[in-house]
Amino acid sequence: MEEPSARVWKKVGCFYALTMLFSGVCNAFVLHAGRMDAGNLLYVTGAMWSPALAAFATKKLFRESIRDMPWALGPSKYVWLGYLIPIGYALPVYAAVWLTGVGGFADAEFIRKTAETFAFSNFPTALTLALFVVITATLGLVGKTSRAVGEEIGWRGFLVPELSKVVGFTGVSVISGVMWAVYHFPVLIFADYNAGTPVWFGLGCFTLGVIAESFIYAWLTLRSGSLWPAALLHGSHNLWVQSILTPLTRDTGPTEYIIDEFGIGLVMTTVVAAFICWRKRGELTLPLDASRS
Repeated sequence: MEEPSARVWKKVGCFYALTMLFSGVCNAFVLHAGRMDAGNLLYVTGAMWSPALAAFATKKLFRESIRDMPWALGPSKYVWLGYLIPIGYALPVYAAVWLTGVGGFADAEFIRKTAETFAFSNFPTALTLALFVVITATLGLVGKTSRAVGEEIGWRGFLVPELSKVVGFTGVSVISGVMWAVYHFPVLIFADYNAGTPVWFGLGCFTLGVIAESFIYAWLTLRSGSLWPAALLHGSHNLWVQSILTPLTRDTGPTEYIIDEFGIGLVMTTVVAAFICWRKRGELTLPLDASRS
């Protein structure tokens, strides 16, 4: 039997209110410290797992089972896509920055610190950089994804399936994207979750980028019938942008306005990726039926 729209919207509202409440408690500690790495990232971890806790609580309040969520792994090709897509939209931005001189590549100080951190002090520079990328791109995925899963259980495991019951693909993507972006606003405006651009610029680029990314996340979730490709996409995005490509880039002045989640470069490439997903929306079956996975 089709679920009444009013009930779906009540669940969505309850989920988002609880997400903002739970994450607000953790963000309060981040805002007090003024930096994202406070508490050895435990505050950020708590905030990132708030959507999952909110999803579980909402299911409980509405007397539904969390087993109804899209837990199955789904086809492996979508899991691989989850890892590879961020490389596809991020690497061209950074490569263009390095090649045009808008930003530099791996200055001597970064190489020195990396060699010291990884105990590569006696290695040639090229080998040091290659090992840094390989090790970070593999082992680093564990930590990034372990936090991203908390968000994705909520955003894509709960929110996207619920929204798919009442709106089409475009609505699912835009609504979930706006909610996801606003969830980040406190630490973006009042803490140091910014690459150095003015708040208005970083906030604008971040919001547009997140909404565009939400088309990719929603498409992967609805196409695979699983939340795991989106979780890997989230972990891979944070890994490649925050831990590999941005650290490898030297600021030459305008660089911060192009790179990272707060520059215009990723906005442009993610909009292209979003448009591709939007064009392929005919491949999707809405609402999401987790049982088919």
